[in-house]
Amino acid sequence: MDEKSKLLTIGQFAALHGINKKTLMWYDEIGLFKPAAVNPVNGYRCYNYYQSPILETILLLRELDVSIGEIQDFMKNRSAQHMKELLDEKIGELDLQIMHLQAVKQTLCNHQQNMTALLTMDLSEIAVVEKEERCLVTVDIDKDITFEQEVELITAETARYQLGRLHDASYGSMIPVASIENGKFDDYTKLFIEIPSLSQKSGLHIQPKGLYVRAFHKGGWDTIPRRYEEILSYARQKQLTLSGFSYEKGINETVIDRVEDYIVRIEIPIAPPRSP
Repeated sequence: MDEKSKLLTIGQFAALHGINKKTLMWYDEIGLFKPAAVNPVNGYRCYNYYQSPILETILLLRELDVSIGEIQDFMKNRSAQHMKELLDEKIGELDLQIMHLQAVKQTLCNHQQNMTALLTMDLSEIAVVEKEERCLVTVDIDKDITFEQEVELITAETARYQLGRLHDASYGSMIPVASIENGKFDDYTKLFIEIPSLSQKSGLHIQPKGLYVRAFHKGGWDTIPRRYEEILSYARQKQLTLSGFSYEKGINETVIDRVEDYIVRIEIPIAPPRSP
């Protein structure tokens, strides 16, 4: 007799597949997965090895959150084409979930870095750091725009890029270097959204790779001009040419209650030296 044709008890078959035997009983009751035989004397369900691939298919689809109704439809019309279409759909959904989880992980890593920096940083220090290129979603603003309008603009962009929650991205503001050098420290022209999972570049603002002057400011926006004056003085002393935009981003919003404790990270690109 073929060993694989031997009947297994419901307990043995359930243990073989790492599930509870009540699951097999329920699958039988709803007509999704029937036993190979039922003992006519005691009504015990029995299964054989050849049923394993079918059960594993059902368990795989359940793990992919395929509904019982969808699985029942599939089992009634099993085919390679039907299976491929179902798997294509679920793989696409998994790819989106993976992208979301990667974005959440990146956000958590950013928060972790910010908290580490908060515990070790010298707020008075101005330094030169190297940064990689970043793609930013931006919205245009001016001094006449209200806070409510800014919220509406940000909300529209987060919806456009299908962000489920605000923690899927980080936010900041941009001010042209030309405005800073002319003493217009409130001339903010853009808000930016950094989305870790974003791969496209078309239509986005590119924060360039290269060297940046980095500084931190603690307190309200009314005192930030003094910090910019210190940054400009530092750049002159080091004979650095600043370019593009200053990128401002709060790094401790999650752990403060007072605006006086708010810390902004300021990063400004350094223009490459001109060739002789």
